[in-house]
Amino acid sequence: SNKVAIVTGASKGIGGGIASALGAAGARVAVNYSSDREGAERVAQAITDNGGEAIALGADVSKAADVARLFKEVDSAFGRLDVLVNNAGVFRFGALAEITEESFHLHYNINVLGAILTVQEAIKRFGADGGSIINLSSIVGSHPVAGALLYASTKGAIETLTRGLALELAPRKIRVNAIAPGHTETEGNLAAGTFEGGAGAVLAGKTPLGRLGRVTDIAPLAVFLASDESAWITGEVIRAAGGLIVAT
Repeated sequence: SNKVAIVTGASKGIGGGIASALGAAGARVAVNYSSDREGAERVAQAITDNGGEAIALGADVSKAADVARLFKEVDSAFGRLDVLVNNAGVFRFGALAEITEESFHLHYNINVLGAILTVQEAIKRFGADGGSIINLSSIVGSHPVAGALLYASTKGAIETLTRGLALELAPRKIRVNAIAPGHTETEGNLAAGTFEGGAGAVLAGKTPLGRLGRVTDIAPLAVFLASDESAWITGEVIRAAGGLIVAT
């Protein structure tokens, strides 16, 4: 409570779930979107309907001018910043031979550069008490799977950035951690056909806890990392993957 959070890519899926959970916990939330304005407004409205405070703000995190404008709008609306959740990301599955210049730059501009740009703006605004930065990685950042090499490499970069930023920003009381979900049922994964043709059942079968992840498995971790209860935690990558790590 009494904190202000920005969640990027929060119009649906894990980002929307995190924004909603932060709002339910008492934070004022900026729900960022790139193209899905209606989805972001639904998330913000749901937070408001539940007694919270939220606004939907459009910005492409891969563009410095958009990011600067986003943070200025949060300044105007809420007057402070305590939490940044870097969730915005893209993924296009395919074999190595299918990687193009366009797909490479799309993935790295949004997934990696976007996180750098938002952190640069956030650290200008965190107060004397510091802040919390939460980056969304993925299980494939450490355990790549076939067809997701490009996406996995961006998440490997995010995990390295998380550790490096934790070191650099610790003197300013800014904590930096990452959450690496396992195979999770989201709108994006369903739209990409990730779990079609029995693939979902196969992935669930490989997971010791016997099911795919849910947004509600991930969002509480972000609330914890945003809160003062995690004050002694920084530089960590927390894997929420139903035990998949120990099974591989």
